[in-house]
Amino acid sequence: MLNGILALLFAGLFLRAGELPSSMWEPLGSGSFPRLILAILVLINLAIMLKEARRLRTLQPGEPGMVVQWLRRHRLAFGVLVLLGAYILCLPWLGFALASLCFLLAGQWLLGARTARGLGIALIIALCFSFGIDLLFREVFVISLPRGLLG
Repeated sequence: MLNGILALLFAGLFLRAGELPSSMWEPLGSGSFPRLILAILVLINLAIMLKEARRLRTLQPGEPGMVVQWLRRHRLAFGVLVLLGAYILCLPWLGFALASLCFLLAGQWLLGARTARGLGIALIIALCFSFGIDLLFREVFVISLPRGLLG
């Protein structure tokens, strides 16, 4: 069901991407790359729905507690989803670099970086992919990512 909702959302965004203004330097139009990515996302979600529908047809009624077991098995995915929601909510206030740093550090800790060495590597990765990407977009591409209230 979630994949169906996502497929509809991505299809709607696909249609809206065609409305992006174009410039004379982009022969395909500014919406071409977002439309390509969104079309791929729609296809991926449809493929997941098809695969799950085939699997659900072969399932027999299960024993009590299967839902709890399923939730327990997928707790990391739900944790990352909660972190992503917090990242999206904090992005306007903290700005791209700081929000990304927090998201990446928390995500890597959640996924298993608990030793001093692991946390050091996580910090280096988080710094490169938060402040590094912000610097790249600002200085090379001349695109300002959200600065936040602190920036």
